[in-house]
Amino acid sequence: MTKTAIIYSYNTKKTSKIATLIQEGFNDPAIEMINAEEITEDTFLSFDHIIMGVATWFDGELPNFWDEFVPALEEMDLTGKKFALFGLGDQKGYPENFLDGVGIMGEILEEQGAALVGFTSTEGYEFESSRALRNEQFMGLAIDYENQGSMNKQRVAAWIDQLRKEFA
Repeated sequence: MTKTAIIYSYNTKKTSKIATLIQEGFNDPAIEMINAEEITEDTFLSFDHIIMGVATWFDGELPNFWDEFVPALEEMDLTGKKFALFGLGDQKGYPENFLDGVGIMGEILEEQGAALVGFTSTEGYEFESSRALRNEQFMGLAIDYENQGSMNKQRVAAWIDQLRKEFA
């Protein structure tokens, strides 16, 4: 049986809300919620499927808690593990680096052998550039609470349906 985790910072209000929507949408009590600020390498490696909440901070940076875990990630062999990323960004306030955190994390994970799933369309978003783009898709679920908050539930629900197939 595969083990799945949703890893995000419990101290980030908007990311926490999306993580909760994802957990509720899966309706699977076996999916564990893990605080990214307290994650250990052993805990991280104990899961087969990992859904990661990765916001973009400042001008296209990873949040501090993820940035601090990157050296450990760069030493891991993630072959055989599937990752789905969701990220929060502000496409109007920071159009030149919308969702860069997802792109940075996705690149790191792939370099370690991970398989990324959960790519989503850029349709309906307006931004200048993003490191999260791959083949004209986002490398995960794009959430813009500031400008498109009314679309969050619909986007999360569609993404969960997609992940159910891609995690199988």
